[in-house]
Amino acid sequence: MVHASSEPIVVSDMDGTLTTAETWRGVLDWVRRYRPSPAARRFVALRLPIVIVARLGIMSKERFRARWLSDMARLLAGASAAELAAMGEWVVEHHLWPARRLAAIEAVAAATANARTAHPAARLVLATGGYQSVGDAFARRISANLALGTPLELRDDRATGRLAAPTQSGEQKAAAVRAVAAGRGVLVAFGDTAADLPMLRMAERAVAVAPDAPLRAAAQRAGWEIIEA
Repeated sequence: MVHASSEPIVVSDMDGTLTTAETWRGVLDWVRRYRPSPAARRFVALRLPIVIVARLGIMSKERFRARWLSDMARLLAGASAAELAAMGEWVVEHHLWPARRLAAIEAVAAATANARTAHPAARLVLATGGYQSVGDAFARRISANLALGTPLELRDDRATGRLAAPTQSGEQKAAAVRAVAAGRGVLVAFGDTAADLPMLRMAERAVAVAPDAPLRAAAQRAGWEIIEA
């Protein structure tokens, strides 16, 4: 459910932008520890061709993440909503937060504080392609008001092993952010890859964090701020 904002928002991507770790690695680690299975043990080995294609640049990083998270959802089949919430906390605690980009997190906090000087009710939104439960947990760490993540399909309070919606990336992510902003505008946006361009272009001020080559080129052309950390 999208909660429209009555005030402008500050928005940031998560993986690569606020942390150098990757959600999928943390989720797979959690599955192997707490929901071990032959499928979990074979997961990476069976997908080595996809890994190679991604490393060669034939498949974009965002497409790779989307495919990986969709496939990995099958390993979560049967997990309760409470287990998924616990997974989110564990992944952030053991993977994402230790690898956080402090400079980027401080920049997001400063942008939010500045936004609230002019708009006291301005909200901080975390927009991620990662699973919703992981986004929720990371959002709490940075005092974000809302996380927009990729939802896992639930039936009778149990994960079905499928996604409830497409991976929150690219235009999909921008559409979700636009719905939350509800015409009040995006003051500042932070992202790290070309997939974040649709979201970044919505903002009055766009910030590229350790950007990939296509985003760096776009940021330089547009005169956007670049955080190298």
